[in-house]
Amino acid sequence: MREVFDVNVVKTAVLPAPEYLCSQIVRTEAQAEFVAETRRSIHDIIFGDDPRLLLIVGPCSIHDVEAGLEYARRLAELAKKVQDRIYIVMRVYFEKPRTTVGWKGLIMDPDLNGTNDIPKGLGMARRILRAVIDLGLPTATELLDPITPQYIADLISWSAVGARTSESQTHRQMASGLSMPLGFKNTTAGEVLPAVNAIKAARSPQTFLGISFQGLASSITTRGNPSCHVILRGGEAGPNYSAAHVEAARALLEKNKLPQAVMVDCSHANCQKDPSRMSGVLLDVVDQIRGGSKCIIGAMMESNLVAGCQSFPQPLEKLSWGQSITDPCIGWDETVATILEAHRRLGA
Repeated sequence: MREVFDVNVVKTAVLPAPEYLCSQIVRTEAQAEFVAETRRSIHDIIFGDDPRLLLIVGPCSIHDVEAGLEYARRLAELAKKVQDRIYIVMRVYFEKPRTTVGWKGLIMDPDLNGTNDIPKGLGMARRILRAVIDLGLPTATELLDPITPQYIADLISWSAVGARTSESQTHRQMASGLSMPLGFKNTTAGEVLPAVNAIKAARSPQTFLGISFQGLASSITTRGNPSCHVILRGGEAGPNYSAAHVEAARALLEKNKLPQAVMVDCSHANCQKDPSRMSGVLLDVVDQIRGGSKCIIGAMMESNLVAGCQSFPQPLEKLSWGQSITDPCIGWDETVATILEAHRRLGA
């Protein structure tokens, strides 16, 4: 009989059930309370009466645990200094979408050597998130694989669906069941309407295939996630953070009878993939708020201990400590200077 099943599958490894992993790396009562409180604060900034700027900032991706936690320690201190006007949430990104191939993030390949020890990666992700929370920092991530949330979502305060997946029905369904505020990015082409349509889908009840907390294939039914918003990240035609672009996004949300909440991603096409432009984008967004824009609720920035990025793969002993192995970031000193200047301008 000719083979018709798993023709191109080389290996199948059973993962630990989410329930088991979460029982081994436990979310404490204090951590649960912190996540619930920070989700409420973020929701109030996006949709309520909290006038602060929501700032999602941190490394493009976490690949070195110690460097990531050193960044978190520094960011926690900075967050205290600006908390009256800026609410800082740390990027703790473990999954990276690739245009073709490449390192797919700490969950998929925690040892950075192609061994793809996913159970180890999931455990590392939970431990890092717990450590960041214990520093008093809310956490943010992009949820790429629809199975991942069962393992880590209880430790996440805000999440995103990226430009490559905003049009994906699978990710819209996943978002409908998530328990935290979430942003949909415009597409890589720069189209905002798909992100608006994604919000409409995610706010609606959905039924889809997934896995249960016990790790069983399941039919999942959700009530819909009302806490979704748009993220402008630029596109093939160039940046889209200008006042005219923001107003167009606001009008599109209003036309579709959705809350008029817009976040600006200062990296990617909005900085034309040049991290030296990122600070200028953030300050332009702040000036729009000072000028009377009511729909801008937040911004995103990619920042690390060391500016730029380094090529990967390469021997691990040759990697520079605290520098991105994915997208280029601004360095720590520039991060501090930019956020303090944004804080000053918001005070004005």
